[in-house]
Amino acid sequence: MPDPTLHTAALAALEGVINRALALDSRSGEQLGRLEGCVFSLDCTSPPFRAFLLPGVDGVALAGHWDGKVTTAVRGEASDFAELATASDPTATLINGNLTLEGDSAPLIELQKILAGLDLDWEAPLVDTLGDVAGHQLAEAFRGLFSFGRMAHKSLERQLNEFIHEEARLSPPRLELEDFYHDVGALAERSERLEAKLARLRSRIERLKS
Repeated sequence: MPDPTLHTAALAALEGVINRALALDSRSGEQLGRLEGCVFSLDCTSPPFRAFLLPGVDGVALAGHWDGKVTTAVRGEASDFAELATASDPTATLINGNLTLEGDSAPLIELQKILAGLDLDWEAPLVDTLGDVAGHQLAEAFRGLFSFGRMAHKSLERQLNEFIHEEARLSPPRLELEDFYHDVGALAERSERLEAKLARLRSRIERLKS
């Protein structure tokens, strides 16, 4: 771990950057309020750095130590976190890569979606306090983890849709539905024409009887 004083200074600087960005987003307080009580742990093993993030309606708090229960913990090297930022399928990267995720992933994805929508400069506060090399590596770790949220949501949604439509066949694809509705419409038209023809035949029969 870095020097405790530098570690604390880096966390304080990051906390300020995040909360200033959150203050510009009117919806973020309500969104973070739904995560109040959750604790998220980011444990970077190389370079060594650990942060606990506690969201609330007033923003986020960052701590270097936490004795209580952790909702979700993610652990790995900075390069492992950074890999998420450029992954075409971040969900698969998280599952099959070297990162370790423990706890409930749903609150983490909600947090990621909130932070991924903000314009955050992860690098400046970390470089200023920890130096160019460690600061850049850790910025990549934070950037990778929290830019992953929005992509993960889209990836999960896409995978679910593919499963429903193609694998489970619980719902037909749109083209199949359109073809089905077209066939139903054509059948309805033919039925109407047949009904009209039958009505004319019945009328002729009645006239012949009379």
